[in-house]
Amino acid sequence: MERIYVDHAATTPMHPAVIEKITQTMKDIFGNPSSIHSFGREARKIVDEARFGIAKSIGADEAEIVFTSGGTEADNFAIFGAAEVNIHKGNHIITTQVEHHAVLHACHELEKRGYEVTYLPVDETGAISLADFSQALRDETILVTIMYGNNEVGTIQPIAEIGELLAGHQALFHTDAVQAYGVEKLDVHELKVDLLSASAHKINGPKGIGFLYVKSGLKLSPRLYGGEQERKRRAGTENVPAIAGFFTAAQIAGEQLHAKKQQLSQFKQILLGELEAGNAAFHLNGTLEKSLPHVINISFPGTNVEALLVNLDLAGIAASSGSACTAGSVEPSHVLVAMFGEDREELTNSIRFSFGMDNTEEQIKQVGEEMVKIVRRLTKK
Repeated sequence: MERIYVDHAATTPMHPAVIEKITQTMKDIFGNPSSIHSFGREARKIVDEARFGIAKSIGADEAEIVFTSGGTEADNFAIFGAAEVNIHKGNHIITTQVEHHAVLHACHELEKRGYEVTYLPVDETGAISLADFSQALRDETILVTIMYGNNEVGTIQPIAEIGELLAGHQALFHTDAVQAYGVEKLDVHELKVDLLSASAHKINGPKGIGFLYVKSGLKLSPRLYGGEQERKRRAGTENVPAIAGFFTAAQIAGEQLHAKKQQLSQFKQILLGELEAGNAAFHLNGTLEKSLPHVINISFPGTNVEALLVNLDLAGIAASSGSACTAGSVEPSHVLVAMFGEDREELTNSIRFSFGMDNTEEQIKQVGEEMVKIVRRLTKK
């Protein structure tokens, strides 16, 4: 039985070229990038080249890139770092109800420390209202943290428009672009963001490496204390092989961006077409028009998410839900709760399919055909 992986929003397989780059770097380059001898300089060259290339991929300067251990650290560094260093200017933060937990849990912790956080609601497509944002913005707002594209339903937020509204305001603007980097064209100047987070393992790179874009001139309170790495912003010896792999993944993603985006969007249409052809009862959570190309979230009325996932797994298909499934209990997705409310059936019958490298049209058709069979079986009276 062929196994089909359609859970790329969770993590992605490493590209062969990335694996080759990492292993070659591990074999040939072992020096500490902070050492001044030739072994250290070889490692520093790898890090510097990666920093320059990754910065260029988002329209930034190389000095504005801080390498981190991944998206969670990047989000935490941005949020805590900005909040703590600007507490003398105010204590108000704006975010949304549908952020990744790396942002939400950071905001919850800041509330315990005396900060005030506004969690903007979303409509049934998962989008915030610019009117709500404008109403929430205050003179004492010091940070706005809003994700670029949602990891569960794919909805893209109006980041550039928010950046325009913040022009001239003291608040720093952070966007969690972990799901968007490598599949959407991102330019920090066009978006008017001060801080942007990304992670390698979402773009066929290694786990354990990410970056935070920090606009030139901004000061953040550090999360780690130690050496003077990353221009004294993030202590700790750089993970040279992972950084090299991240750069290779970013290069590949950049070269394939347009074609990949078209293909991923086509996969959505193929999946929906198979469900329609099979007369499966379903509806889309979110929107096709304003969403990440690789993420689609679908509700199947009359079914149960755990049964759907188990049946998919038995068929060799790896998908996911927005729920944290545990033995005998399901905690509803906070994203779907924000979109639909606490009593809607979408909370218990929705599946996220997310596409990426090595997926084919034939595979997506097979996923659709199998979903039709599963839905029919589970809704049979």
